Amino acid sequence: MEFGLFSVSDVTRDPVSGETPSEGARIRNLVTQAVFSEEAGFDVYAIGEHHNPPFVSSSPTTLLATIAAKTTRLKVSTSTTLITTNDPVKIAEDYAMLQHLSDGRMDLMLGRGNTAPVYPWFGQDIRQGLPLALENYNLLHRLWREDVVDFEGSFRTPLNGFTSTPRPLHGVPPFVWHGSVRA
Repeated sequence: MEFGLFSVSDVTRDPVSGETPSEGARIRNLVTQAVFSEEAGFDVYAIGEHHNPPFVSSSPTTLLATIAAKTTRLKVSTSTTLITTNDPVKIAEDYAMLQHLSDGRMDLMLGRGNTAPVYPWFGQDIRQGLPLALENYNLLHRLWREDVVDFEGSFRTPLNGFTSTPRPLHGVPPFVWHGSVRA
């Protein structure tokens, strides 16, 4: 069993002081919170992915790499990375890089996302969310397990002889959780 601290990274008014922190202050606070969570004995620190106010975690890999660099045993994770609005090639490369930088101390939680306006911001249609997610999960799985990938799907340009880099640490893909708010 692992115990963790998860944040959605919202920038909201402090209920004690009444002050609303700047985005920069909130980002620095998330890093401080993660370092403190390791010191307090927690096993995992996870951050959600959001692309609209009042949230600041639009780039979880950057934030989690910073946290991994400032901790020694804390596992870093997402809660949740959007498999539908991120290109699976970019997910494969970004999270393999994070896996290397954290010396394997990372997991990845993937989900479809349930905020309709986010889909068109990334050129997608929420009505295609399920088939898009399934296609992207399949491609991500292959990118981490096959050295050379040929792929043709419905939602992205084809891949011909593509190798995702860096390759997963020690040839073992990151552990992937599936996050969902519905069945």
